[in-house]
Amino acid sequence: MSGDAPVRFDTKITVVLRDDLEPWQRLNVTAFLVSGLGTAVSEVIGEPYEDADGVSYLPMFRQPVLVLEASKETLTAAHGRALSRALPRAVFTSDLFGTGNDRDNRAAVRAVPTGELDLVGIAVYGSRNAVDKVVKGARMHP
Repeated sequence: MSGDAPVRFDTKITVVLRDDLEPWQRLNVTAFLVSGLGTAVSEVIGEPYEDADGVSYLPMFRQPVLVLEASKETLTAAHGRALSRALPRAVFTSDLFGTGNDRDNRAAVRAVPTGELDLVGIAVYGSRNAVDKVVKGARMHP
């Protein structure tokens, strides 16, 4: 295989955001969600970067991240499908907009039963097929 051949991944990283979020919320939620996958699923992280002068940079995801949007109902359904398939996932609930640190974030999620989480975003990682089934009904983020 040539070094110039396109790389096709068997896996997919996808973020689904609720379609009623403000622009700053979309960016904030996306950043938080992908940080969860990056810390828990080591295979998604590539090698460190280095520029021509030898300055090192942190490694990033080894593959693209798709960002989609969906209604609250579609997002809730996607969450249920991610759980039923036991895919690695991260969640961001509306309550987290009112907290200011990791401890309070975790407490806010822990205080709400799974079926009652007011989800504003999820990130999912897994095989392309499985992730596609999980995010069915979501559309590309504009």
